[in-house]
Amino acid sequence: MACFLAPTAAAIITTSIRKKVSPKYHLEWLNAMFWGGVIMLAVEHVTHGEVVFYPPFLTAMQNPADIPVMLQEIATIGGAMTITIIAVWAIIVLVANKATKIHEKKIQIVTT
Repeated sequence: MACFLAPTAAAIITTSIRKKVSPKYHLEWLNAMFWGGVIMLAVEHVTHGEVVFYPPFLTAMQNPADIPVMLQEIATIGGAMTITIIAVWAIIVLVANKATKIHEKKIQIVTT
């Protein structure tokens, strides 16, 4: 229904703070992962009729009884997706920074 709203909120936040974060954290990678996932999920939800281009936009909001279910989906599924994206990004950054340090040490050994 609306699980993509949690990663969307995270993508908006990380996009807004990207200039305040050190380049060694490669926040642009996290933003690309978030926005790519959000676009993919939004397209999937539109094609399945869960998101429409007229109010209330989310078909789950047409019936007030479905709103708690939708909010729980955002929290559980959307939260899990957001945490997974952050975890994968953190691993990628750790590996990339470790590889960069190893490469820099090799260059120092060769040049000295």
